[in-house]
Amino acid sequence: MRYMLLIYDVEAGRATMTPEQQEANFKAWMEYTAELNDKGVKLAGEALQPTPTARTVRIRDGEAMTTDGPFAETKEQLGGFYMLECKDLDEAMAYAAKAPNVPTGSVEVRPVWEIPGA
Repeated sequence: MRYMLLIYDVEAGRATMTPEQQEANFKAWMEYTAELNDKGVKLAGEALQPTPTARTVRIRDGEAMTTDGPFAETKEQLGGFYMLECKDLDEAMAYAAKAPNVPTGSVEVRPVWEIPGA
């Protein structure tokens, strides 16, 4: 089964990191990604640009409206994702618990809805 791991963290916290902390954080993510690759479970994964670069599109009364940033203001922002192939939810949750951001943020784990013919 495929599972999406949505990586959330406090974006502003990264701005206050020292260069040494940023380097350690980057190294932790590279090691985590290497483990997912080594175990053969990573199908895809990407980091996202900060929320000020985001745009949200809605259609209301037939008219497209575009706004800057994410749809809702939250404490934690979506910073990236991994798509994993795991035997079950427990395995996906175990990998999520190893994500470097878990002490300060969160990882949402969602099974992918497998739609036949899609």
